Amino acid sequence: MNVAQKRRATVPEHVRKAMAAAHVVPLWESPTAHQTDRAGEQAHLWPWRELAPVLAEVAAIASPEVVERRVLSLVNPKSTSPEDEATTGLVSATLQMLLPGERARPHRHSMNALRFVLEASGAATIVDGKVCPMERGDLIITPAWCWHEHVSDGTRRSPVGGRPPTPPGTARTVWVDVLDVALHLALGTDEFQPGPIVGAPTHPADAAYAVANVAPCQEDLAEAAARPHSPVFRYPLGDVVRALEHAPAAPDGSRRVRYVNPLTGGPTMSMLDCTMLQVDSEELTVPIQSTASTVCVPIEGSGESVIGGRRISWTANDVFTIPSRSPAAHRATGGPARIFQVSNREVYERLGLLSESQGEPASGSHGELGGR
Repeated sequence: MNVAQKRRATVPEHVRKAMAAAHVVPLWESPTAHQTDRAGEQAHLWPWRELAPVLAEVAAIASPEVVERRVLSLVNPKSTSPEDEATTGLVSATLQMLLPGERARPHRHSMNALRFVLEASGAATIVDGKVCPMERGDLIITPAWCWHEHVSDGTRRSPVGGRPPTPPGTARTVWVDVLDVALHLALGTDEFQPGPIVGAPTHPADAAYAVANVAPCQEDLAEAAARPHSPVFRYPLGDVVRALEHAPAAPDGSRRVRYVNPLTGGPTMSMLDCTMLQVDSEELTVPIQSTASTVCVPIEGSGESVIGGRRISWTANDVFTIPSRSPAAHRATGGPARIFQVSNREVYERLGLLSESQGEPASGSHGELGGR
């Protein structure tokens, strides 16, 4: 007889029937109660070499339900039901694709969302009427209750900063979506409104914030300043790379910049925090541990990470996770690497539950995950 069976045996059957009738359960039988060392979520890798062929197959599906939103959810293997389709913790990530001539009609919702572009071919996201071209490595945010739609004419554009364009023969646009939908589902605050667009606010042009250290006066931006998100919806990769090149290096040699709201210096959206990490060295960085959950998308280079004692090997366009409380260290192989990271640390900070620490340089690992 195992522990669970012994615990059940302590309750007489007539008492158990009375509990069931009263809709109560004994806490001492809960598998999570008073557990200080239970197994948690582990890091997981979605390799691009496996995702790309699936996207190619999905592109051939012409069903209107699919065309409206060609989306594949990245579901953690630990998920057990459709209501538990988070990618890591309470952070959800998906892959979305748009083909030439397709249009994902406008809608809005209470959830914050962002788009990090992997392949570009003439698509744009329109946020509250502001057109945001989608180029490889760009971040485009669609904050809570902002109207947004996606359109594609399939026109190939020049690569940003000399980086490789979409491979010849393809005309799709592909991006990673990251949302706080799992948090809203847990809180019961998930709301959705389909188009047509009504009551979309106006926003100053991004050029109003294009000069570093200078911004329009707050009294001229009262409406924008009152919103809990950045008035800038598109963050081009070229700008981020330039910022990285001038960012101070940490003691372990890594560089990191944060995507910010230019009016406050805070996160781009109230529940999601975005950074870009650059790793130049083949030595593992100092591991960082946080209560937040993080989704990572390498955009340039290749390398490996040790996350919670597991080693994963990654390259550009892969997606991997850093679960809550998992120490994570990274290194580049064969040249510098850049990793886009998005987490829900803002949620924990607002609740007074954020805990972050840095440890000694990582060494060794246990097991293999996604090795090449």
